[in-house]
Amino acid sequence: MPDWIYAIILGVIEGLTEFIPVSSTGMMLLAKQVMGLTDPFWNTFAVMIQLGAILAVVALYFRKLATAVIDLPRDPKARHFAVTVILAFIPSVALGLLLHDFIKQVLFDSPVVQCISLILGGVVLLVIDRMAPAPAQDDPTTLTFRTALTIGLFQVLAMMPGVSRSGSTIVGAMLMRVEKRAAAEFTFFLAIPTMAGAFVLDAWESRDQLTSANLGLLAIGFVTAFLVAMFVIKVMLAIVTRRGFAPFGWLRIAIGGAGLALLTLAG
Repeated sequence: MPDWIYAIILGVIEGLTEFIPVSSTGMMLLAKQVMGLTDPFWNTFAVMIQLGAILAVVALYFRKLATAVIDLPRDPKARHFAVTVILAFIPSVALGLLLHDFIKQVLFDSPVVQCISLILGGVVLLVIDRMAPAPAQDDPTTLTFRTALTIGLFQVLAMMPGVSRSGSTIVGAMLMRVEKRAAAEFTFFLAIPTMAGAFVLDAWESRDQLTSANLGLLAIGFVTAFLVAMFVIKVMLAIVTRRGFAPFGWLRIAIGGAGLALLTLAG
């Protein structure tokens, strides 16, 4: 099968899973395992095309984000929002720089870890969806600093592939009494600096792999992830508003269980 088809398939998976709490990294690893993509380039590919999905957030929330940036010098609410995102971002920056090589070289090669994490994360999501404390904050732009920092600490859990970044931050937000839709939207906003930082770091670390042929594959995956993510964000918010996060918990358990079964059959 031509590499450009693999790039499209992985781009679709990235766009489908980056924002729903099922772990895009886990899905990528399982997909690469099934398709036999063992070249280290595909690990770099999986990280770098996340920027395409993140730009979907920028496109969908462009007016709100642009207004916040423009109003920073004169609007205390805009500055508060910016500080909350920065506070939530800091823990991942610190540990991401420290553990980057270990995560990429060791955990990215552990499909069993991915599957177990998917199942356990699904169980956690089901429990939190049912038992989280009553929400007291319903605006993602006005979260308290303490809430934002706690969400950032939960995001650190996502450095283990199979632990969903969006899932871990949403769980942290709901435990801090953030309403479900607001928790999802703050997760989207936090994804922008987090994944942009991961993109820059991986681009620098893997610059020797960025040949002209590979840049073409990255462009295909990037555009595919962007277009699919635009659709998925809207659908996810509709599902969360009506049914909460339980459907995603069951989806994680089903995918993790199927992955373990396939790995067992493959020997």
